[in-house]
Amino acid sequence: MGWKEVAEPVLTRMPVVRQPKSHVPFKRKLLWTGGILMLYFLLTNIYLVGVPRGSGSALFQQFQSILAVGQGTLLQVGIAPIVTASIVLQLLGGTDLLGLDTNDPRDQVLYQGLQKLLVVVMTVMMAIPTVWAGFLTVDPSLAGQLGISTLGLELLVFAQIVVGGILILYMDEIVSKWGVGSGVGLFIIAGVSQKLVAGLFSPRAGGFLPTWFDIALGRAGPDGSLVGGSGLQYLIFGEGQILALFTTVLIFAVVVYAESVRVEIPLSHSRVKGARGRFPVKLIYASVLPMILVRALQANLQFLGQIINQTWAGMPAWLGVYQQGSPVSGFFYYMSPIYSPDQWMWWAGGSAANYEIWQIMLRVGIDLSIMIFGGAIFAIFWVETTDMGPESTAKQIQNSGMQIPGFRQNTGVLEKVMERYIPQVTVIGGALVGLLAVMANMLGTIGTVSGTGLLLTVSITYKLYEEIAEEQLMEMHPMMRDMFGK
Repeated sequence: MGWKEVAEPVLTRMPVVRQPKSHVPFKRKLLWTGGILMLYFLLTNIYLVGVPRGSGSALFQQFQSILAVGQGTLLQVGIAPIVTASIVLQLLGGTDLLGLDTNDPRDQVLYQGLQKLLVVVMTVMMAIPTVWAGFLTVDPSLAGQLGISTLGLELLVFAQIVVGGILILYMDEIVSKWGVGSGVGLFIIAGVSQKLVAGLFSPRAGGFLPTWFDIALGRAGPDGSLVGGSGLQYLIFGEGQILALFTTVLIFAVVVYAESVRVEIPLSHSRVKGARGRFPVKLIYASVLPMILVRALQANLQFLGQIINQTWAGMPAWLGVYQQGSPVSGFFYYMSPIYSPDQWMWWAGGSAANYEIWQIMLRVGIDLSIMIFGGAIFAIFWVETTDMGPESTAKQIQNSGMQIPGFRQNTGVLEKVMERYIPQVTVIGGALVGLLAVMANMLGTIGTVSGTGLLLTVSITYKLYEEIAEEQLMEMHPMMRDMFGK
C-alpha cells in the first residue's frame, strides 16, 4: 500500500473553498478581491490577546513586508507557512518523489489536501518557537486577571497565531478561485504598499516629502553647506534619501521594461478562419513568485538562527553573534541578505565601517550566488509544477484548437517549438530577477520596505493589471472565453 492510499482519507477531508460552477462575472471577482483585501488589513490591526504591544523581537525582521507579516497581530506568521509549504512541494514534486500526476483529478485533490496539511503543520511549527522561544512575551498580569496560569495564556496566544495562519490560507484560496490574481501576491502588494506610502508621506517615519519640506524651510539638514561633503552625504545617503528615491523609480522602470520583453509565437485557429493570436514567452517567464520562495528560504534560515540564539546560551561564535536580534558575525551573518546601502558602503559610514572589505565582499558574493542560482533553480521547478513547461504548454495550445502557422497540428511538433524558448528563458529570467533583487536591496528604497519587496510588488501589480485587462476583454467577448477554454 502506497502513501497515497494511507493519506487519502485525511487529505480528501481537508476543508476546501468550493470551485465556482460557472463563470464568475468580472465585477463579482473585484468584489471578492476587494473584500479579502479589507479583511487582510483588518486582521493586521487585530492584536494578539495576552501580548503587550511592542513586546518581543520582530519575526523574520527585514522579510516582514515580503511575507505579509503583522508583528504582534493575528497575522504574526503572515504567508510564511504557505510559501514554506510551497518550497517543500516544489522540491518533492521537482524530484518526482510524490508520484502525483496533476492531470489526474484524484491526484489533484491529494496534492491540494497535502498542500493545506503542510501549511497547517508549518504554521504550528512557526507558532511554537514564536511563543516559547522569546519572540513574543505574554503579560503575566493579564493571566492573573483571567484566572489562568502563564502557560494557559501562552497556549491562548499560540492558538490565535495558528488561527491567523489558517485564515490567511483560505483567504488566498478564495482570491485564487473567486477573485483576480492570487492571494499571496495581493497580500505582498498590500504589505509593501503600506510601508512605501509611509516612507513617502509619514512625518513620524521620516517620510521623504516631510523631510524635504523641513530641509526647504531650514528646519532640517546637516551642519554647514548642503553642497559640501557631509551635506551631499546627508542628501544622498542620509535623511535626504536621494539614492533611495532614484532606486525606487529605477526599479519601477526596469521591472515594467523587463515584463514587456518577450518572444511572441504566432498562432492561428484550426477551425475558425482568420482567428489569430500570439503566445508570449516573456523574459520573466516564471514570474517573480519563485523569488518569494528563495527569500522565504533565507527567511527561514534566519528564523532558525534567531531560535538558536534565543534558546542556546552557549551558541558558538562561528555560528553567529547577535546584537538586537540581528547577526553581526558568524555563519548566519554571511547568510543574511544585504538590506541597505549602509551594510556594504564602507566609505559612507554606517554599519559597514565596522567590517573588513573582504568580509563585506564575501557577504555580497554569497547573497548574489543564492539569489541568482536559487532564482534559476526555483524558476525551473515553478514552470514544471505549474504546467508552464514545453509539454504542458503544447497540450494547452493543442486543446484550444490553435496551431503554429506552417507547422503540423501535432502536440509533439508544438512541444519541440516551445523547447527552443521556454527552458532557456526560464533560467535567464530567474537569474535576472535574482540579480535585480540583490541590486535593489543594496541600493535601498523609500521607506522601510526592502528592494526585493518593491521589486515583487511592481511585478505582481503589473501582472495583476494584465489579468484585469484580460478579464475585461473576456467579459466583453464571451466567444473568446469559450474558444480559449476560459
